[in-house]
Amino acid sequence: MADVQPFPGLRYNRELCRDLSALICPPYDVMSTEGQLHYHRRSPFNVVRLELGLERPGEDRYQGAATTLREWLRDGVLVAEERPALYVVEHRFPQGGALHRRLGLTARVRLEAPESGVVRPHEATTRSPGEDRLRLTRACQANVSPIMGMFRDQDGGLRALFPELEGRSPDLVAEDDGGVGYAVWVVTEEQAIARARRFFADKTLYIADGHHRYLTALAYRDERRQGQRSPTGDEAYNFVMMGLSWAQDPALLTLPTHRLVHGLDAHDLERLDEGVAAHFQSEVLPLPGDLGTLNLGPGALQSGDTTPIAIYGRHGRHLCLLTARERDAIRDIVPASERGPLEEVDVYLLHRVVLGQALGIEGAEREAQHLEYTRDAAWAISRVDSGEYQLAFLLNPIPVASVLAVADSGHRMPRKSTHFYPKTPVGLVVNPLWAD
Repeated sequence: MADVQPFPGLRYNRELCRDLSALICPPYDVMSTEGQLHYHRRSPFNVVRLELGLERPGEDRYQGAATTLREWLRDGVLVAEERPALYVVEHRFPQGGALHRRLGLTARVRLEAPESGVVRPHEATTRSPGEDRLRLTRACQANVSPIMGMFRDQDGGLRALFPELEGRSPDLVAEDDGGVGYAVWVVTEEQAIARARRFFADKTLYIADGHHRYLTALAYRDERRQGQRSPTGDEAYNFVMMGLSWAQDPALLTLPTHRLVHGLDAHDLERLDEGVAAHFQSEVLPLPGDLGTLNLGPGALQSGDTTPIAIYGRHGRHLCLLTARERDAIRDIVPASERGPLEEVDVYLLHRVVLGQALGIEGAEREAQHLEYTRDAAWAISRVDSGEYQLAFLLNPIPVASVLAVADSGHRMPRKSTHFYPKTPVGLVVNPLWAD
């Protein structure tokens, strides 16, 4: 089903750029404005100049990124792989008092229409980020950062697929500002590549992170096809760079994204209380005196056999845990077309029942007007305490199995429902779309 191929990646020239750690950056959608400036200052060759560059005199940031890419290729800062390669990336990171190791495979994947079921999304998108990435792709004619994908396998995933890498020194190493280490093996051996292509030929792929970038790649492919008289279907623009992770890997972590609400009036808040009372049981718990000790990591909101939603902002320095009173009553609110795995996901219930039904925050325009997002629960609570926001809705992470089930059902979770950790950084390899 999936067509996974090697590609002639662009990589930093190790003779000129010895410290790869100073050259990588996070993907654009998790980089703050302060982070953008930090990476610009860190090195004149940091890949942020391609991923999320600043405007240059006489050029917008997309033209500036394309100019920078041409200059780096001309000056040998970036060099093309001599042979098409697969890039095996190990993520090494501390979490929960233990050191985790997770393998990912960065390759080029043939673009498929979402309705084909070969590459399955799980999350809703908005238009504007896609426009931004499309302008960057047009200017650079390259995939600067990889989409994050997943696949199911019952036989051990990537470690079983590349046994020859055991004991072999990596070709590249780097560490990001968060203490996550990366080791990269460049695989050019024909036998290993053929084995990998056979392995993925019967696999379904799932988009974990990068829904906008996948839609961008489809749009870019369609634009390029219009300019081709006799396309073969194997041109580089028919593919997108994707990092593939084993879905059953215990080191494939999901983290929650909490919701902050502002701009409501007193009547809206009364409606919230009424909606909560109608559909949820409530349990009020005090916050710790020191927010620095607040731990809302995986399972922290667990209550019996349920995973509740927590509201902060209606009961002083207390959290109000909500658990569904009767699923049948909630199902009356859920459209028949959305029933199934989606209605079991708490972030969906939050958006459909609490934000949508009780508060009227429904649709992209209303969400943009009233919602903000954060992965830091303590920060969210402090912002409510400061008066900047009225409410914080705190969530548990969504299990990977639920993400796969929703994708298989053809439904979409609300945007910013999942956050997979850690992400592959930008700068390990770039996929040129002019190489056929």
